[in-house]
Amino acid sequence: MHDGERGVRGYHGGVLTLEFTIEPFVEGQPGPHVLRAVAAVEQLGYSVEFGPFGSSCSVPDDRAELVAGAIFREAFANGASVVSLSAERAADDNNEPAAPGLA
Repeated sequence: MHDGERGVRGYHGGVLTLEFTIEPFVEGQPGPHVLRAVAAVEQLGYSVEFGPFGSSCSVPDDRAELVAGAIFREAFANGASVVSLSAERAADDNNEPAAPGLA
């Protein structure tokens, strides 16, 4: 996000939960493409919840681009064939998005 976009209609800031899955997937044996992507997020100062079907972390939305970039960069640099990532406003975030047409 660029600084000039903060005034974009409907933007409220807050926390995003990033959920990501990195393939190839081998149950119980995450390869370097997974481990290095997780380590990159942790090096940026965010905890990763490492799960059997994917991983997630919560980040301030103004850092989401940096964190997502680190996930993509490290996963693909270390042999990933597919990286799926979704972002969702964190459930405990009080800055709910504005309803369409109301911002």
